[in-house]
Amino acid sequence: MLDIRGLNEACGVFGVWGHKDAAEMAYFGLHALQHRGQDGAGMVVKNGDRLIRHRGSGLAADAFPQKTLDELKGTAAIGHVRYVMSGVHSQDGYQPRLFHFQKSSLAIGHNGSLVNSHELRHALESEGSIFQTSADSETLAHLIRKSSEPLLLDKLKASLKKIQGSYTFVLLTQKKLMAARDPQGIRPLVLGKLGETYMVASETCAFDTLGATYIRDVAPGEIVIIDDDGPRSDFIASDPGLRVCSMEFVYFARPDSNIDGINVHTSRKNAGRILAKEAPTPADVVVPSPDSGISAAIGYAEASGIPYEIGIIKNRYAKRTFIEPSQELRELGVKLKLSAVRAIVEGKSVVLVEDSIVRGTTSKHIVALLKEAGAKEVHMKVASPLLAHTCCYGVDLHTTKELIAYNRTTKDICRAIGADSLSYISEAGLVEAIGIPCSKGGGLCMACFNGDYPAGGGN
Repeated sequence: MLDIRGLNEACGVFGVWGHKDAAEMAYFGLHALQHRGQDGAGMVVKNGDRLIRHRGSGLAADAFPQKTLDELKGTAAIGHVRYVMSGVHSQDGYQPRLFHFQKSSLAIGHNGSLVNSHELRHALESEGSIFQTSADSETLAHLIRKSSEPLLLDKLKASLKKIQGSYTFVLLTQKKLMAARDPQGIRPLVLGKLGETYMVASETCAFDTLGATYIRDVAPGEIVIIDDDGPRSDFIASDPGLRVCSMEFVYFARPDSNIDGINVHTSRKNAGRILAKEAPTPADVVVPSPDSGISAAIGYAEASGIPYEIGIIKNRYAKRTFIEPSQELRELGVKLKLSAVRAIVEGKSVVLVEDSIVRGTTSKHIVALLKEAGAKEVHMKVASPLLAHTCCYGVDLHTTKELIAYNRTTKDICRAIGADSLSYISEAGLVEAIGIPCSKGGGLCMACFNGDYPAGGGN
């Protein structure tokens, strides 16, 4: 479990073209991506020459009751799940956004964040554009509308070349579905197929849910265009280089997903093995912090020879603690969410495996839970490096004051959370675990760990 209050990954996107029940397909795709956003969901469906939108609060099942799905008839759709950013709760923040022009309509869904959005908006407003929201998808719509290029694809390419930051965009018109990934490939995007139906999604787990076949990852800087003739590609960058977000592997993505050819569960398990070699500690049991610490804990147990045990139980009916808007509610959510298994930890020296520590509130609570249940010692092992930098690429973390690792040593953090010892995997260890080599020209985005921002912005 990632202690990530306020560090919300923005959202997940899904698109489908060429299916008689496109809304149903989009619904199940969004349901599979629910871990990427639980605050609200939206969908735009193509019904003939009309684009119809529906948005709602909560989980996909709440936003799209069966009666609504029955009314959303069409053969193509794009969908979106999201977390609210910075505690703003409003359906106005839910995507996709739908724009109507004189002779056409355009729907846009977005995952990520544009680091030059303020500059772009200022320039557009000086030319007469009027904005209704602060959404990056609206910025893209204005750029497309202002472009002098004759064709929509060329308008999109010209617009994306003006954008800096991270993004996966899905766009829907009456004639085609388009999906774009930023030139660094910071956010994941994949292409799949079911019969003659083509799909795009933030993660491969959406295809598995639908019984679709994964075709490939959308390349950094690539635009995939899908219409009745099938998919084709164009590029906005002549020499794209992959810098996929390392936190996708650490926490955001589902363990059964594959990102750029790497299985997420395997990478997390590898991180646990490497952590056991880098920071060995004698103990009686290895306990994961549920849920995303499980894979790393399995790897740690296997490499260390220490038995793996479920020493913490998660209440499946409690909301994720980090989506709560206030610290008081977040802390209450943690208490409702987790409990220790006394029979497993009492009198034992426990290795507690976390995927990451951000503020430290949850980690402190879990250590206290284990000790209250009789654990003799709690040695925390973290399957990612110290997170000491902000993220400007679609994660809701904007100030270093929120980070327990900022200007603190590992000993300081250990003392703050009440553990008997604390160890983090090295940056090199995480790179090895994921298996995408880091170099000056590409690999992983490790900005939140080392301050190297590949697409501009940052501290």
